[in-house]
Amino acid sequence: MLPWNTDDLTFDETRFKGVARLFPLPDLVMFPHVMQPLHIFEPRYREMLNDALDSDGLIAMSILAPGWEANYEGKPRLLPQVCVGKVVTHQRLEDGRYNIMLLGMRRARLVSEVATGRSFRTAELELLDETYPGEGEADRAELQAVLCREFQQALPLPPGAKSPGPVQDLLAAELPLAVLTDLASFALPLDAGLKCRLLAECNVDRRAELLLETLGKPWKGIPATPAPAAAGFPPRFSQN
Repeated sequence: MLPWNTDDLTFDETRFKGVARLFPLPDLVMFPHVMQPLHIFEPRYREMLNDALDSDGLIAMSILAPGWEANYEGKPRLLPQVCVGKVVTHQRLEDGRYNIMLLGMRRARLVSEVATGRSFRTAELELLDETYPGEGEADRAELQAVLCREFQQALPLPPGAKSPGPVQDLLAAELPLAVLTDLASFALPLDAGLKCRLLAECNVDRRAELLLETLGKPWKGIPATPAPAAAGFPPRFSQN
């Protein structure tokens, strides 16, 4: 296992060439600012990881569209939302499989796939910038406080735990609203469709409002939707 390298925990947009390796999964929606363990075992994704480790370390987590099962070994359709992540540590197992930790870096939109002749998929991406609307500035501190409180109350406990542990420590650090919304979007047991919507939403205030709506605590009159069923956190290793 390689040690954590804090020098690699940043994303230099000026060095990003607009093309990234794709790691499509049907059941994982990745977000910036969060860490995801992944188990890499398919040959094409081992090749993808080795290519990333030899280069910029970037992998774009993409989402398989409904109906992917019929063509999983080929090139099933992908949703446009992606999260560009960076491999921050990895462990190569004796049989060639890998365990890695991927840190989400940036939202992006899939523009078009790029033919490379490799076994894994590659695409041109458009990086998406987050926005803080000027009209929300006066209420933003209150919005953040309410979301933080509701997130803490809704966060499911790991099996056998009495508190959310590391997540609770993060919330005590007074995270920026953008980071808080991404952490909540990732950690809460939300429907995959809603997670895709939150990943696609670049308006930080709107993301917070959507989360409160889902938690049954509408912000200033936004209609509430039923809260989803609970699930475990932190996430287990995702299998490719």
